[in-house]
Amino acid sequence: MNTKKSDFLLNPEITYLGFGSFGACPKPIFEVYQNFQRELEYEPVQFITRKGLQYLQTSKEALDKYLSCQADDLVFVTNPSYAVNIIAKSLQLKVGDEILTTNLEYGACDKTWQYYCDKAGAKYIKREIQLPIESKESFIANFLQGITPQTKLIFISHITSVTGLRLPIEEICTYAKTLGITTFVDGAHAPGHISVNLRNLNADIYTGACHKWMLAPKGCSFLFVQKEIQNNFDPLVVSWGYHSMMPSDSQFQDYHQMQGTRDFSAFLTIPACVQYMHENNWNEVNTNCRKLSQDNALRFCELLNTSPISPIHDDFMAQMCSIPINCEKPADLQQLLYNHYQIEIPVMTINHNNYIRYSIQIFNDQDDLDRLYNALHKIKESTDMIF
Repeated sequence: MNTKKSDFLLNPEITYLGFGSFGACPKPIFEVYQNFQRELEYEPVQFITRKGLQYLQTSKEALDKYLSCQADDLVFVTNPSYAVNIIAKSLQLKVGDEILTTNLEYGACDKTWQYYCDKAGAKYIKREIQLPIESKESFIANFLQGITPQTKLIFISHITSVTGLRLPIEEICTYAKTLGITTFVDGAHAPGHISVNLRNLNADIYTGACHKWMLAPKGCSFLFVQKEIQNNFDPLVVSWGYHSMMPSDSQFQDYHQMQGTRDFSAFLTIPACVQYMHENNWNEVNTNCRKLSQDNALRFCELLNTSPISPIHDDFMAQMCSIPINCEKPADLQQLLYNHYQIEIPVMTINHNNYIRYSIQIFNDQDDLDRLYNALHKIKESTDMIF
C-alpha cells in the first residue's frame, strides 16, 4: 500500500479508486477544519461576526492566488450545484432562448438548467458528443456547430463527471467571447487536478469544488464571476448583505457570501489545502497520477473488450479514466466490487452507456489498479455480469 494513504482518514481495508466522487480530506487539513469548528463553538459571536470573517478573507485570498484571479471576484459556496442554481435562477431566460451544453454534463446541473428552461420556455440544447473523440479540433468544430442566434449562454464542464474527459474549454470560451456569448464552466473536478488560471481562461463564470481534488472538507466550493456581470445575479438566500449596514465595495460579496447563521469552517481551510499540496510537490503528484491513469487505460479496455473514448494523452485524460463496460446492471457490479473485493469505484451510466471510472490520487499505486483488474477478470470469467 502507498504509505501516503496514512495521511487520509480513509478505511485502510478499502482500495479507494473513487476519489473523483466526493474527494477525501487529509488528516492535517481535517485537523485545521475541526480547530475552526471548536473555535466557533468556544465563542460563537466573536467567530461569526468578527474573527471568522477575517479568516474567510484570508482563505479567499489564498484561493484567488491559487486560481490566478481577484478575491472580490469569487465567493464561497457549498457545492457547484449551488453555484449553478445561482446563475440559472437569475439569468432572466425568455421564450426561445437557448442554453448550449454537451450531452456529457453532470446530472444535477442538467436538471437545474432543464428546470429553469422549462419554467421560462427556453431550450436546453445538449450537443451530442460523438465518442470516441478523435481530436480537440473535431470536438471544438462539432460543439460550436450548436451555436445559433438564440444561444444565450454556453455551459460546459472543464472535466466531465461520468466520462472523466477533459474538454477544450479554453478555445470554446475564447471563441464565444468573439460572439458576445456568456460562458459558464463547471470546474467541479478541475482545481487541484489540473492547472486552473481564471485570468487567462476567458470564462465569464466558473464554479469549482475545493472538496474534491483540492482536498478540502466537504461543503467547500466557489463561484467566480467576471466583475462586469456580477450584479446580474441575485443570491439564492437574501440575507444581511442586501442593503447592508456596512456595505463593502462589492455587491457580489455582500449578497452572496454571508447568508445567515451557518458553520462556514470548511471555507477557511483553503490555506491549509494549498500548504499541503505545496509540501507534497503537487505538480509532481499530478504528473505521476496522470501517467498511472493513462498507462493503464488500454489494459482495461482490452480486458473489457471495449475501446478508449478519447486519445490517451493530456488533452483529454488526467487523473480520472472512464472505461466503457458492457454491463446490464452497473449498480450490482459496483456493489459486488465493494462488498466482495473491497474496492470503492463508481460504475455509472450516461446516454445509455456504462462506464467504470477509476480516479488516481497521491495514495494510489499500480497495486490498486492490479487489484481492480484481477477482480474484474474474475467477475468476467465467473459470471455473466460483464460481457
